[in-house]
Amino acid sequence: MTTILSIQSSVAYGHVGNSAATFPLMRMGVEVWPVLTVHFSNHTGYGAWRGPLLAADDIAAVVQGIDERGVLGQVDAVLSGYQGGEAVGAEILKAVALVKQRNPEAIYCCDPVMGDVGRGMYVREGIPEFMRDHVVPSAQVVTPNQFELDYLTGRQTHTLEEVLAAAHALRANGPDVVLVTSAILDDVDSDVVTMLVVSGDGAWTVATPLIDRTFTGSGDITAATFLAHYLRTGDPGLALARTASVVYSVLKATADADSAELLLVGAQEDIVHPSHEFEATRL
Repeated sequence: MTTILSIQSSVAYGHVGNSAATFPLMRMGVEVWPVLTVHFSNHTGYGAWRGPLLAADDIAAVVQGIDERGVLGQVDAVLSGYQGGEAVGAEILKAVALVKQRNPEAIYCCDPVMGDVGRGMYVREGIPEFMRDHVVPSAQVVTPNQFELDYLTGRQTHTLEEVLAAAHALRANGPDVVLVTSAILDDVDSDVVTMLVVSGDGAWTVATPLIDRTFTGSGDITAATFLAHYLRTGDPGLALARTASVVYSVLKATADADSAELLLVGAQEDIVHPSHEFEATRL
């Protein structure tokens, strides 16, 4: 059975971080061991929230406790998202190193959560630089959105060719696989969102209809879904197609229900049998 150690934030109400990744992964039949970096009442987009930001030592203690059970060797991949601070990021890298010591075949998938088009950077000062200089080079899979891709590569992307070139440039910095989770491009129809994946085996793209609203947590479910399918298939193009199908189906159900939060429970069938299916095009 595929097993993922997921080190991310958690909220009691709504679906972001581990609260967006854990249930979909389990629904897909993946064993998930969630390690929390924060535990808030709700995501910060509401403007007000309560709850603790866990210290790096707390995260280390939880990982150590798992290791003391003698089971870290079962982990196929570590998944991380919003990291909160440099100390937490450093602790995640230590956890990755420990997992790889226990299982040399394990991989690290980093969702480099930093910002987005229209919002700019929304993480604490120092995190983007730490992500660029230390975390991304240590990951085998990274899943930036277009804004994060531009920052990590020092580029400005507006066309499919520019996004492809930036993804290749990011691969040259360490990762084996780069998934660009969402991009709005000048040379592609304005009513679609482009997803693109690049690996040593090639590049693939998928276009899904644009849903004109913001979905907090969509990047978290995208990264988790891609990682699960990539671990199972070893095929980046196939993993991309399956991810696009799942994510679009869940987002469409969320929009149709006019839900403020991702409709993960209500649309759970779409996680395993998407109501909308897409094929990846090899570039």
